Amino acid sequence: MPKKYFTSKIVKLVLVVIVCLVLIFTNPKGVFDPVRGFFLRLSIPFQRIFFDLSEKSGELVFFLGSISELKTENAELVKENNALAAQLAKLEQEKKENVTLREQLDLLPKDKFDLVGSFVVGQDPQGSFGWVLIDKGEDVGIKSGMAAIVSGGILVGKVDEVYAHSAKVNFLLNATSSINALDLETSAKGIVRGEYGLGLVLDMVAQTDLLNVGDSIVTSGLGSEIPKGLLIGKVKEIQVSRDKLFQGAIITSRVKYANLDTIFIIKNQKVISN
Repeated sequence: MPKKYFTSKIVKLVLVVIVCLVLIFTNPKGVFDPVRGFFLRLSIPFQRIFFDLSEKSGELVFFLGSISELKTENAELVKENNALAAQLAKLEQEKKENVTLREQLDLLPKDKFDLVGSFVVGQDPQGSFGWVLIDKGEDVGIKSGMAAIVSGGILVGKVDEVYAHSAKVNFLLNATSSINALDLETSAKGIVRGEYGLGLVLDMVAQTDLLNVGDSIVTSGLGSEIPKGLLIGKVKEIQVSRDKLFQGAIITSRVKYANLDTIFIIKNQKVISN
């Protein structure tokens, strides 16, 4: 009974307080102006606190929003910087490639041939230097059978397969390669073949023809689109076939096939007018 009585008292007190507050703040006919003023003055410090808190909360929300915007802007800037760095690297690489092409062109017989400069972009996965893939193809008029040379006008192979923007070049070292050749000093004729990536040999030279160590071996221009007079290499050692019907020679080249990164394709021979 005392507990229920106490609860009833609290409920009545709360109701009275609510009614009083309603009367004070609705202020019918201004009766409660003094009391209302008192409560308003009493609440001013709390209002200031709440105002400051709300203002600081707004600043905090604005600050957090600014951080989010800065993060987004920073991410965009990083993307732009990466794109610019990649573009600069590409331009620098193209600049170096152009310099390399110009330097090597100065060492080529460009007055005799229409040349297409290209860069090696792939190679024989077996590592035998049998062939490479270059970055020029049908788009610039390259065709199968065209000669591939390097600085100094040295023949290194010929175009085997052609694609839209690339081509496969078979090196002279390739075991399937064969080029008609002759001794520049003695005019002895034969065929230069690849020795499974190990080197070059001159075969099928008649016993009556003369070969000398140190002679230059060049293309003869017979039976293919390969122009006459391109240097292949020099005679290192003379050999005689087992049946002694023919003689041959081991040929050395100044070209280091493993280091080749630039190759020029001969599209056609220029007509030199008198």
